[in-house]
Parts: sequence; C-alpha cells; structure tokens
Amino acid sequence: MNKSSARAIPVGIPTTRVTRTFADLAAGMASYTGLAIAFLVIGLPTYWVVIGALKAPNEIYTVPSTWWPLQPQWTNFSKAWVAAPFPIMFANSLAVTVASTAAKLVNAIFCAYAFAFINVPGRTVAFVAILGALMIPEEVTILPNYLTVASLGYINSVSGLIIPTVGSAFATFFLRQAFLALPREVLDAAKVDGAGHLQTLWHVVLPLARPVLATLVLLTAVARWNDFLWPLVATSQATTRTLPVGVYFLFNQEGSTEWGVVLAGTILVVAPIIVLFLMVQRHLVEGIASGAVKG
Repeated sequence: MNKSSARAIPVGIPTTRVTRTFADLAAGMASYTGLAIAFLVIGLPTYWVVIGALKAPNEIYTVPSTWWPLQPQWTNFSKAWVAAPFPIMFANSLAVTVASTAAKLVNAIFCAYAFAFINVPGRTVAFVAILGALMIPEEVTILPNYLTVASLGYINSVSGLIIPTVGSAFATFFLRQAFLALPREVLDAAKVDGAGHLQTLWHVVLPLARPVLATLVLLTAVARWNDFLWPLVATSQATTRTLPVGVYFLFNQEGSTEWGVVLAGTILVVAPIIVLFLMVQRHLVEGIASGAVKG
C-alpha cells in the first residue's frame, strides 16, 4: 500500500508543488463558476428584454414562455420611437449628456490639478469639504437645485437640466487621486524646462492620465444619460424631457397592453451607452486602477 502511494507522485516533484497545483486548479474552477453565475444573473434578463422587444403582446403572456419570438415584431421599435416621442427626447438626452460631461470634466480637471500640485492656504480644508460632499445623497439636493434653477427661470429647459450637474465631488476626488499617482520625475522635468501650470497640465498631466479621463467620461456619461429623478422633477413638457423619463411615460401609456413596445423603447435608451462602453472599454480597468493607487 505504501509503495503504490509512493508511485502516485512522480519522483522529483515536491509535494508542496502538487498541493499548490490542485489549489490553483480549484481557485480557477471557482472563478469560472462565479463568472458563469454572474453571466446568467446579468445576461439572462438582458436576453429576455431583447426577445421581449420582438414579441407580439399575446406571445409575451404565453405559458410556457418561448425563448425566441415566433414572429419577430420589428415594428415595436418604430412604435416606441414615435409614441414617446423619442426623437426630441433623444436630442435632449444627447445635449444634456455631452454638455454636462464636458463641463464636469473641465471643472474636475482644474480642481483636481489645484488640489494635487498647487500648494495654497486652505487646500486641505477645501479638500475635506469636497470629501464631505460625497457623503450627501443626491436626493437631498433636489429641492435646493430646483429652487435655484427656478429662480434663474430655467425650469423646463435643457439648461436647467445641465446647470446642477456641472460640479462633481466624485470627479474631483477621482482625478486628484490619479494625478497624485503620476511619476513626479516627469512633472519635475517639466518644471525645470520652464513649463507653467497650464503647459504642465496640457502637455504632461493629461496625456499621462488619458485612461483615467476615458474612465471618468464613461462613468459621467452613463450617469447623465440614465439620470431619471432630476429630469422628472425639472421638466413637465415632452419637448424638454429626456429618454429615461420618456420610457417611464411610455410604460404608463403602453405597459398594460404593449410590453413589446416598452421593452423596445428600453433598448433604444440603452443602445448608445453600450456603443460608448465598447469604444472606451480598454481604458476602463486601467483607469479605475490608476485612480485608486495613491491617496
């Protein structure tokens, strides 16, 4: 018995190496199992939305459900596009997302650079106040923002949807952490060459922080595109509403009888964000890691 046990492990291979191999194999299997479960949890509802958008109303309520539409109803997308109405809401969402993301990015870049590299009195106190703003839920700011925008006369306007979103404590904190992680030698070399703050920011800091900037653009654009609460409060006309609010009203109009139209409208809202994600996905992981390296 002892001889057969000895033959099970080839001569010259340490027992610890065999144990480590089995441990790595078990860890890999556990990782792939978790990945498969996550795929099912996320992918299955997404697939159900897609096929539901192509089903006729009677087929959606069929039991047992079909995993592919018997007669794909591509007209659901055209019905959703007209019913909301989506064209003007798409233009509003695009304008709000682009303008808000650009303004927030410019604001955060200058603030983060000042917090990271310019030593001025009160810098620490101001940064602590920025961190404190991260603890305030967005819902708490709805009433003050509404009163401010109303006093400016921007209710039911695209400008009213953009103004409260220009400042961002998270974007400032995120970029500040990324800027602090940049190689100090490169920044010192720029200073020795006589570069000012704007030259250093434009020619040194921003090129080195490109993955982080791409990540911030994606996170900000997704948040603005999917924003529902503020556009719902600040607008009451179809001509100034955004797509998430449009889907909500589409559900109120068609949800009880035309689930395929509602799901088609949902896909029309999500599709642009998926395209944006595919464009910047290679920067996403690298950017998030870079933004959290140094405090």
